[in-house]
Amino acid sequence: MTEIFPLDRRALIAGGALLTAAATAPPTATGAVPLRDFSFQDGRWTVHHRKLRRRLARSTDWYEFAGTTTAGPLMAGLAGYEDNFLDDPLGAYHAEGLRRLDPKTGLWSIWWWDGRFAEIDPPVTGRFENGIGTFFGDSMFDGKAIRVRYIWDMPTAGVPRWQQAFSPDRGATWETNWVMEFRR
Repeated sequence: MTEIFPLDRRALIAGGALLTAAATAPPTATGAVPLRDFSFQDGRWTVHHRKLRRRLARSTDWYEFAGTTTAGPLMAGLAGYEDNFLDDPLGAYHAEGLRRLDPKTGLWSIWWWDGRFAEIDPPVTGRFENGIGTFFGDSMFDGKAIRVRYIWDMPTAGVPRWQQAFSPDRGATWETNWVMEFRR
């Protein structure tokens, strides 16, 4: 089931600014198209979500639900998108993942835009090494500063997995609170 949500003008402006920034990315020094680390995700997916009911509360109570994702490249692989529908039992919603590669540093920045809110989350930044993408950023949760970590891996061939974890102590400890498994 797909629902249509009214667009918020501030969200459209913020999203447009992000895409404009991505569109002005400099080409690589040789003008070559960079290796697309996220090419494994291109196309349409069915997604199995597993989320902690309460985050940073020592909870072990998870709930599960389905969703869909369509993903692909932008700017010849220097950027990418991920269009999500989450059939969350707490309320279905749409979300967008936007990624941009800095060809000078080889680092990706990833922004998450939850359709229920006008704001775009602060980016996480990182890279792939040995087939595992690890990305870190700073954010707020319940009014407190936290570190955020995303991990992209593929423990089962052809089944990408994304994990989100929060750290309330600047990365000394991590709580994984959301896992997505993608299947064709």
